[in-house]
Amino acid sequence: LSQGETGRKFLLSGNLHGGSVVASYPYDDSPTHRLTGVYSKSADDEVFKYLAKAYASHHPIMRTGKPNCPGEEGETFPDGITNGAQWYDVEGGMQDYNYVWANCFEITLELSCCKYPPTSELPKEWENNRESLLAFIEKVHIGVKGFVRDAVTGAGLDNATIAVAGIAHNITAGRFGDYHRLLVPGTYNVTAFVMGYTPVTKENIEVKEGDATEVNFSLQPTVMPPAPNVTQLTAAPAPVTAITPTPVQAETPKPTPVHEPIQPVDFRHHHFSDMEIFLRRYANEYPSITRLYSVGKSVELRELYVMEISDNPGVHEAGEPEFKYIGNMHGNEVVGRELLLNLIEYLCKNFGTDPEVTDLVQSTRIHIMPSMNPDGYEKSQEGDKGGTVGRNNSNNYDLNRNFPDQFVHVTDPPQPETRAVMAWLQSYPFVLSANLHGGSLVVNYPFDDDEQGIAIYSKSPDDAVFQKLALAYSKENAKMYQGSPCKDMYPTEYFPHGITNGAQWYNVPGGMQDWNYLHTNCFEVTIELGCVKYPKAEELPKYWAQNRRSLLQFIKQVHQGVWGFVLDAVDKRGILNATISVADINHPVTTFKDGDFWRLLVPGTYKITASARGYDPLSKMVEVDSKGGVQVNFTLSRTDSKVEEGKVLVLNTPDTSNPNEKEFETLIKDLSAENGLERLLLTSSRDVTPYRYRPYKDLSEFLRGLYLNYPHITNLTSLGQSVEFRQIWSLEISNKPNESEPEEPKIRFVAGIHGNAPVGTELLLTLAEFLCMNYKKNDAITKLIDRTRIVIVPSLNPDGREIAQERGCTSKIGQTNAHGRDLDTDFTTAREPETKAIVENLILKHDFSLSVALDGGSLLVTYPYDKPTQSVENKETLKHLASVYANNHPVMHLGQPGCPNKSDETIPGGVIRGSEWHSHLGSMKDFSVTFGQCPEITVYTGCCYFPSAGQLPGLWADHRKSLLSMLVEVHKGVHGIVQDKSGRAISKAAIVLNEGLRVYTKEGGYFHVLLAPGFHSIDATASGYQQKHVKVFVRDDAPSSVFIVFDTENRIFGLPRELVITVAGASMSALVLTACIIWCVCSIKSNRHKDGFHRLRQHHDDYEDEIRMMSTGSKKSLLSHEFQDETDTEEETLYSSKH
Repeated sequence: LSQGETGRKFLLSGNLHGGSVVASYPYDDSPTHRLTGVYSKSADDEVFKYLAKAYASHHPIMRTGKPNCPGEEGETFPDGITNGAQWYDVEGGMQDYNYVWANCFEITLELSCCKYPPTSELPKEWENNRESLLAFIEKVHIGVKGFVRDAVTGAGLDNATIAVAGIAHNITAGRFGDYHRLLVPGTYNVTAFVMGYTPVTKENIEVKEGDATEVNFSLQPTVMPPAPNVTQLTAAPAPVTAITPTPVQAETPKPTPVHEPIQPVDFRHHHFSDMEIFLRRYANEYPSITRLYSVGKSVELRELYVMEISDNPGVHEAGEPEFKYIGNMHGNEVVGRELLLNLIEYLCKNFGTDPEVTDLVQSTRIHIMPSMNPDGYEKSQEGDKGGTVGRNNSNNYDLNRNFPDQFVHVTDPPQPETRAVMAWLQSYPFVLSANLHGGSLVVNYPFDDDEQGIAIYSKSPDDAVFQKLALAYSKENAKMYQGSPCKDMYPTEYFPHGITNGAQWYNVPGGMQDWNYLHTNCFEVTIELGCVKYPKAEELPKYWAQNRRSLLQFIKQVHQGVWGFVLDAVDKRGILNATISVADINHPVTTFKDGDFWRLLVPGTYKITASARGYDPLSKMVEVDSKGGVQVNFTLSRTDSKVEEGKVLVLNTPDTSNPNEKEFETLIKDLSAENGLERLLLTSSRDVTPYRYRPYKDLSEFLRGLYLNYPHITNLTSLGQSVEFRQIWSLEISNKPNESEPEEPKIRFVAGIHGNAPVGTELLLTLAEFLCMNYKKNDAITKLIDRTRIVIVPSLNPDGREIAQERGCTSKIGQTNAHGRDLDTDFTTAREPETKAIVENLILKHDFSLSVALDGGSLLVTYPYDKPTQSVENKETLKHLASVYANNHPVMHLGQPGCPNKSDETIPGGVIRGSEWHSHLGSMKDFSVTFGQCPEITVYTGCCYFPSAGQLPGLWADHRKSLLSMLVEVHKGVHGIVQDKSGRAISKAAIVLNEGLRVYTKEGGYFHVLLAPGFHSIDATASGYQQKHVKVFVRDDAPSSVFIVFDTENRIFGLPRELVITVAGASMSALVLTACIIWCVCSIKSNRHKDGFHRLRQHHDDYEDEIRMMSTGSKKSLLSHEFQDETDTEEETLYSSKH
């Protein structure tokens, strides 16, 4: 802090405390150090009292001078201010340090009697102090200010001293000669002086209330500088005797001068700081055609800078190829580094004036990385001819042996530089590249090694193309083209026309150029620029002269072959990741986000095929000549798009009539492109970097801090408690965190299921802060938060985390909960409080579209199931989701975790089914898929369970793109609404995908399910409605929507509705007819019994007593016995009696 105070020219400061209500000013202690009562006066006592009163006079309690603090009720401070030492002696106080050792005037402000008041008191404290704070800030403008300059040159005089007569405290001017001296209103004599100049005093300067009086000083040097030597600045005149009169002749027309481009002048060796300033300078001076960015950091945390040069920097222009140069991969091979800096200078200075440069910049997006190994460069030594000092990186690994190889398993751990470059290469659609080296003079092309590991020609499928590319460079370098480069060092070495196949020269396993060709669309060669690796600086102009034409000519080769677009036949949009294959050349390339592609080819006739998942392939015969690229476009029709009418409805595009929907769909497509997420990270207002681990208490405070600072987009809740009663926190991030939005996809991130693997916890906390900080600052992140419900559970096992130990790479301490149970085996029974909390409050809510769990112990992604015998429904989708995460990680997708004791483990694509890697029962992702209807993947963030905190920044850099890719991916798949014909939403309708996976509609009839790209069938059923069957095409870069309208159910009890209605109608008719017949019969019988009823009434009195006396018989039996017609049954008699 003291360095900051002396390094920055702070003028005024307030140090805020608590425990009383008063403004205290210097000095804080006295020479006698009496505990209290000694007024220790500074030279600027009047200024300090003025400043202290400015604060106190605006404070309703402080200005009274009576704080009335408990226990100190009698303490008073006139005007609410006090000299520090008079109050009580404080040795080593900060306010005195500011005044004595810096130009800064500081006072100490005691704001309240209570040091840590309740939260409810904070609004009142703000009201008490608001006006005081503002009034104090305004006082920074009082006094005198101005500049102290050299009277001859006008330059500002750094550290000039400003003295005020009668005040024994001087201040110094800033680097530009600027100064500001606080003074109370009055009249002053001010002097400015500096060594080597005559002092100047300005008298009777009036300082008024308010803004400072401006007073400038011009100081005369005491010793004048020598007059410039004219002979050094101008050419010497020719002797008079050499000038002879000549007859005047008619002037002949001069030929039009040939345009000469501006050549570089900056020929020197640039160490890292010098190179950094150079790059920033050109990025600043040529902002319309340059963009300086970094792809990562070296081992020693130096930036891996790239200068982009383009007429539209920062943007991939559809149809425009992208090119790159990389230099200084071996730190002691420096010529390429300097040539690339020369090239940057050349392109910038000649754009707009030189036709060749202008055309290149306007038609090509050029990326230049001057140094891939800045650490090694700093160790290397000028004059090194063939040594190795500085060749490797700071971990002593050869970066050109560090890339995954097709023939050899590279056992060296991936280095930060390698990983950063691989991620970079997969983020941009590079077409052509060169890697600049030193130690010979030749262009080397793939392959660099072979299966046998011996020096033999190792031919790539594009051998003819690579030879042509190599010759394009070597032919422009006369010495290289001769083929005998280093006769004094290697007298027998000969390269016909200055080119060679890499493996034929010598074997290089793990080389960068082969990795480019095999894992990206980019064709790369390696160029050796000279026999001496680190030549003297005076030789650098020679290297530029030899290579200038070659460097430019090689860039032009990016426009050879074929290029074009692959488009969807229906919506005419570009198809991302479509495959372009050439017959008889086993090396396909893929399209970029706009469907644009580039395929380098030598002149000839080719059969070229475009294909994409879900589309019918299309082939064309193409003639390629040597004049430049040939444009070939492909329009592909979707497979199964011709469906028998009336049987299957194909729905494949969302409703984009809403401009907001269309805009969001475009965003998802852009972010799905190869460099989409990289661009998002580059344009984010600010990144955050984890630097330490947070135990439970810090984690809780951090989450609470996010909630309190971003209340409009966050909601913090507890899902439950652990065994030891720690809260299991859940943070929701959404634009409406307390409202139900069933139409929006919901994603959850869960970490810390094993307490000994806390990397995932820190990654999720960092992700949460990154999202919050960029909300309303970054357009893409804002839209993602507005359209997604994000739930983050950073620590599922907080008890285990508390006992886990940092740097415990293989330790199992803390893996289980406090009951000793591995929580990832407890989800079937959910006996433990931690699993019960997440099962009941998250998984069984059935409202998540995707779940991502973070764990540790390897570097891969697993998908369901962990249960060994469980068959996998929707396997393609689950594997696709896992692959999306792995492919956005710089090395995970390479499938070589490289963990100790498993160095030979290979996981194709970095993705594997859980049971094939580590099978077990009761896992969270199995439960999520089976009972929560939510796909879940488990990400293993690194081999070490609990790496040192110093590795967290690198882990965040590796995983942040993958984590963000999940926020994009959750918007894909199928979004749907189910309604009946009246428009009433149908909730809890069953949606069956591909006759297997089943989900249910939510409130409002919404459903969302993630599916792998391609065609999928959907069966929708709901009680009382006719089943609907639709077919939907899912894109890999955009959401698909379906709108299902149910008809009334056409089957009853499994039978056709018409048959059931007919049978029911006939049954009703028969029933009515039967009822009529019975009524008629009953009517006839009723008439027959009328006489019997009359007789009964006549004899009623006679038989009444007898009836009462009968105990065993019933009234019915008696009547039946007396009056029953012999022709009537008992039932008929009773029926008659009731009527």
